[in-house]
Amino acid sequence: MVESVLGVLKRKASELTPREIVSELDRYVVGQDAAKKAVAIALRNRWRRRKLEPAMREEVAPKNILMIGPTGVGKTEIARRLAGLSGAPFVKIEATRYTEVGYHGRDVESMIRDLVKAAHGQCENAARQSVQTKASEAAEERILDALLPPPSSWQAEPVEPPPGGSTTTSQDTAANSAELHSKTREKLRSKLRSGSLDSREVELELLSSPDQVAGVFAPSLGEEMSMELQDALGRMMPKRGKRRKMSVAEARRLVETEEAEKLIDKEAVSKEAIEVAENLGIVFVDEIDKVVASSREHGPDVSREGVQRDMLPIIEGTTINTRWGMVKTDHILFIAAGAFHSTKPNDLLPELQGRFPIRVELSDLTEEDFERILTAPQNAITKQYQALLSTEGVKLKFEKAALKELASFAAKANRASQNIGARRLHTVLEKVLEDISFDAPDYKGKTVTVDSKMVRERLGPILDDEDLAKYIL
Repeated sequence: MVESVLGVLKRKASELTPREIVSELDRYVVGQDAAKKAVAIALRNRWRRRKLEPAMREEVAPKNILMIGPTGVGKTEIARRLAGLSGAPFVKIEATRYTEVGYHGRDVESMIRDLVKAAHGQCENAARQSVQTKASEAAEERILDALLPPPSSWQAEPVEPPPGGSTTTSQDTAANSAELHSKTREKLRSKLRSGSLDSREVELELLSSPDQVAGVFAPSLGEEMSMELQDALGRMMPKRGKRRKMSVAEARRLVETEEAEKLIDKEAVSKEAIEVAENLGIVFVDEIDKVVASSREHGPDVSREGVQRDMLPIIEGTTINTRWGMVKTDHILFIAAGAFHSTKPNDLLPELQGRFPIRVELSDLTEEDFERILTAPQNAITKQYQALLSTEGVKLKFEKAALKELASFAAKANRASQNIGARRLHTVLEKVLEDISFDAPDYKGKTVTVDSKMVRERLGPILDDEDLAKYIL
């Protein structure tokens, strides 16, 4: 591997100061400055830790974060964008998945296995890119061999000369044939690189993976065990070659992948994936309030507290067995989030509370926030609709007054029914643009302007009918 994934991520993280991290988050999340500041410090501390002496480095544990706030205010988006900024492996899990069907949902340790899987994918992609040039060259030679097989070997036997002609040998003929073959091969190479042979058919032998034998055991073993068994069987059973006919373009893609697999050091990739997951991994535990017991009575609270007790050793620091090796969770960053409507953070197990020393409260969104969300973020929903409709040749414009009306209706809908934060904007805007999206082919080449009158006509009657608003908005 030319450069380790860990080295790349360390360098990438070091390029951003906490202030720059907050500035990047501002491009996607409106408001919530306290939460942005907390996660920016947590990310920077990961880089600072890597600068310490090995003995001190082992002692510095990540400061896990608990984000408290209603749904739709940006908790998940902040965590997801944070992982994107650092390039670190990231998994988002719902705490409720561990309470499905009583307490027979997924194993709590699966969150770490998912994290290592994400890290392994990153390391494998990096390794594949590092050998891409060699793999491409090897694939080119294989395709050329299939398009133009090498000439047969010639034996050195004299050939009867024609009357009055000079004597030639098979060596001369072989030399001429080899020279012709070489020139033809170079011409084909040039055409292959230019893409003029992409549609031509070629027959190649490709390795096929063993049959999915473990699939028959999936119902009894469970998803994780079934995958591990299949992986073990795949390593034990040899791959078989199979001849296939395909276009040159498809052959090049498949052969390059196969050649890259031969060049990759799988053991080194697995080792680095574990190191990346242990030192840079981020686990986002959403809806943690759903596993908080509001009392110490019997019933579902027992199951909820059981989930917390199972999470506790993972967050405190333990060793988990995965397909790629043993993984220590001591330095994985955990970010938990919850609305805590009917419970409060203090209802968490005391030991678990201590593992989330940083608590940040995210505030409710105001009408002004909604208006900014409609236009300010780089991925604003209005920009998404404009891009979608532009594919049909429709230019969509939003008047400022219309944006104010949309923000006002979204805030009113949240107050009238369940407060779902910024997600309400998706519902409101979809209702306003429903007819335009449906009739988009008829508006091809035209400009459609969304004004305040259109917004009131589409949303006014719905919001006035309280019962109807609950179902539609």
